[in-house]
Amino acid sequence: MSKEQDATIFEEQARVLAHVTHPGDQYIMRLHAPKTAARAKPGQFVHLRVSPERPLRRPISIMLTDPEHGTIDLLYKAIGEGTQLLTERKAGDLIPMLGPIGVPFDLSDHTKRYVLIGGGVGIPPMIFAADQLQGKADCILFAGSEVEFPFALKPSTTLLPGINGNAILTIRSLEERGIPSRLASNAGLYGCYEGHVPNLARDYLQALRPDERARCVLLSCGPHPMLHAVAKLGRELEIPTFLSLEEHMACGIGGCAGCVVKTLEEGQEKYRRVCVDGPVFAAELLPEFA
Repeated sequence: MSKEQDATIFEEQARVLAHVTHPGDQYIMRLHAPKTAARAKPGQFVHLRVSPERPLRRPISIMLTDPEHGTIDLLYKAIGEGTQLLTERKAGDLIPMLGPIGVPFDLSDHTKRYVLIGGGVGIPPMIFAADQLQGKADCILFAGSEVEFPFALKPSTTLLPGINGNAILTIRSLEERGIPSRLASNAGLYGCYEGHVPNLARDYLQALRPDERARCVLLSCGPHPMLHAVAKLGRELEIPTFLSLEEHMACGIGGCAGCVVKTLEEGQEKYRRVCVDGPVFAAELLPEFA
């Protein structure tokens, strides 16, 4: 871990302010963690100690921050013993936490149109990116899930090129702030595109004029099969693509090298740690997604 990264990772006793259950074993937790809230950027994550009985922490992507009130929001799914223990934490509990960790998405070029593609628990970094881009750069969010979305939804009033009339639902909190979004699912969810979310994004991108498509950048987080499809989409349409990888982590701060991924940089194979050298990488650097 570099000295710069070390100086921006903090250990906090994060206090649970709210913990809400959603369909499909999904949970949204709000924590009071002012140091992390003040510095976190889209694509970064926190490393939580889920229970006093479990010393190993769990990495969870940051979905939103409120620096003024010192809070962060996390969305996670209870899929293993660790996250199942996390579901038992109640308002008022203190959770040892490291954050914010990792290299975030680069959102600095406001001449670009950011196309955000999230799947399942990979949606939170996309929500965070959309929130940070509001009023600064064009962006659109496509989200995919096989269970009910844990957000308030509404029919969109924004027409999007290439999107058929069946995909009408949008994330209400984004739509109300002028950020367009559309949803995809293979579970027959009402108002959603029937199919995988990269295909929904493809329909949109292919319907754009060439000059509009040339401004686009793809940012994505989600399951590896979805990331493979997004990387392929970026190659086919010659659009710069950046992926946030979700890997099993032990230390979460670069010490154990338990989350390495192979990269190809200037013709040389290297192994980078997802936790601190990522989790965001340019797709072109990842042979797995070539």
